[in-house]
Parts: sequence; C-alpha cells; structure tokens
Amino acid sequence: MNIIDRLRDDYQRFPKDQSYDLYADGVYFKDPLNEFRGVDRYRTMIGTLDLWLKDIHLDLHRIEATAPQHLETHWTLSWRAPLPWQPTMSIPGWSELKLDDTGKICSHVDYWHCSRWEVLQQLIPGVQIRQNK
Repeated sequence: MNIIDRLRDDYQRFPKDQSYDLYADGVYFKDPLNEFRGVDRYRTMIGTLDLWLKDIHLDLHRIEATAPQHLETHWTLSWRAPLPWQPTMSIPGWSELKLDDTGKICSHVDYWHCSRWEVLQQLIPGVQIRQNK
C-alpha cells in the first residue's frame, strides 16, 4: 500500500490507530494553534483530541501529489464540543505534506479556510461556518 492509500485510511480512522510510522522522527508540524517538531509530540497531540472533543470525524475530500515529494490533502474536521448544549463544530482546511528522501513525512502544515474566531463562534447556538471558501 502506498503513502496516499495509507493516509486515506488514516483519515477514515482519525484520530484512532494512526500510521505514525509514515512520519520522520523529527517531523515539523504546524497548524493555526500549534507548532513543534517530533513524531512523539505529534502522536501526543492527536492522542489527546479524544479528551477534549466528542465524535471526531475527519472527512477527506481530496488527496493529491502536487510536486515530487509533496502531497496536499483537503479535508473537514468536525466534532461535538463537550458543553451542555453539545454544539457541532467544524473546520474546513487543507494540509501540505513534504516527504524526505526515505519517503517519510518530514513536514505537515495545516491551514484552515476559516479564522480561529469563526471556529469559536460555532459555540453560539445556530452559528456555523461556510464550508466552501
């Protein structure tokens, strides 16, 4: 199974049973809330999502090779916030993945099609962000 197929499978299971062996030990990770290096820190970050969020689902819309050793994924992350009214929240976005010479992911940068403020506004009953930006 190639890396694209394995990533596709990871998205379907997210955040459970991820293929951390696809990542280089010193992988660089960045998203609008985090920036760090290391597959162990990446594993910890993904592993704690279930502590803070309920019913996490990651829809993969598209995955493609954009250049040699570069992949791009387009996705929507959704969940229910653990608040008494349990609002459903989502973040549409994309990831740029760079592979090293061994074929492992050495850089994983996530971008959102919305602001952090738009994400927080979803805690207000009836507010949802637009998915098609």
